[in-house]
Amino acid sequence: MSTLTLYGLKNCDTCKKALKSLEGAGKTVTFIDIRAETDLPGKVPTWLKAVGTEKLLNKRSTTWRGLSDTEQAKALADGTQEALIANPTLIKRPVIEGGNDVYVGWTKDVQAALV
Repeated sequence: MSTLTLYGLKNCDTCKKALKSLEGAGKTVTFIDIRAETDLPGKVPTWLKAVGTEKLLNKRSTTWRGLSDTEQAKALADGTQEALIANPTLIKRPVIEGGNDVYVGWTKDVQAALV
């Protein structure tokens, strides 16, 4: 799994760290801007199926805190997919695809699996 796709934001420090570490480990990484270049309607359902709402939904983001209680409840109940597509900054970053595997965030577990 030396070819990876990293979905993130160009100005996200965590995404920059992940990209630098992966490339430093000899991985070939394609960076895709999650807001501008990603087919979210095609990707979000796959990511949700692979990792679930708890891992993919960034409840610490400014965007999440800006949603009303009703919008947050709907996103958690049955509208996660729609909320993530409408608000890409609600997606925890980076999302890294390698083969059939999907990793979210840049935690020690993700680093151990990829670097």
